Amino acid sequence: MQQAKSLTRIYFPGEVAAHGVCELDAEQSHRMSRVLRLQIGDAVTLFDGQGAECRAVIAAMTKAAVRLQLAEWRAVDRESPAPVAIAQGISSGERMDYTVQKAVELGAVRIQPLSTERSVVHLDAQRAAKRVAHWQAIAVAACAQCGRNRVPVVAPVMSLAAWLASVETGAERRLFLTPDGACRLHELERPAHGVWLLCGPEGGLAPAEQRDAAHAGFDAVRLGPRVLRTETAAMAALAAMQTLWGDF
Repeated sequence: MQQAKSLTRIYFPGEVAAHGVCELDAEQSHRMSRVLRLQIGDAVTLFDGQGAECRAVIAAMTKAAVRLQLAEWRAVDRESPAPVAIAQGISSGERMDYTVQKAVELGAVRIQPLSTERSVVHLDAQRAAKRVAHWQAIAVAACAQCGRNRVPVVAPVMSLAAWLASVETGAERRLFLTPDGACRLHELERPAHGVWLLCGPEGGLAPAEQRDAAHAGFDAVRLGPRVLRTETAAMAALAAMQTLWGDF
């Protein structure tokens, strides 16, 4: 009998008792049977998005459905000790998809898409809701790939001004990226309660937006002497934070 790869992970947020049976939806069933070519008796791992996972074995398989026999659910924590939430100016094309995917892999705990002055993409309410659902699906897939059992929330799109006005006062460190930042990440003390990281879209944050961010308690930081693309900047900052304060 063929042994399934240990990295085959399936997101299943539904409630299933330990040692119970669950049936996957049509999309997941198609992926397992037609894409991954798994067979009856192969083992997979389910994760619920809230911090738990369990081993499961394929008990039955048809063209339309896959039924799994579950073992015991258990809490498995692969979250970073340095929680970083990202507020990202919406970028165009696949850049935003890339940003969401890599941010999840690098440990981001929340992603807030923002409409900013220099955003190339402008979304009406209907399109924004569809894009958020798309980005949330990317976040789920990234968790399946990287082993995280907690799925970060991709929040509804907001304007930068509205978001800055709504961010609750907390103990987290607030930072925004700009080539003209007064300091670099390694010059900062280790944050005791996490970080809100604000990143601009193509072209960065406008001067007035930087002033508004500073007024809301965000400190300007730079990532060296080179100007990074929007999809590079947040990832470089996340990787640096994981190295300085996290689990890298």
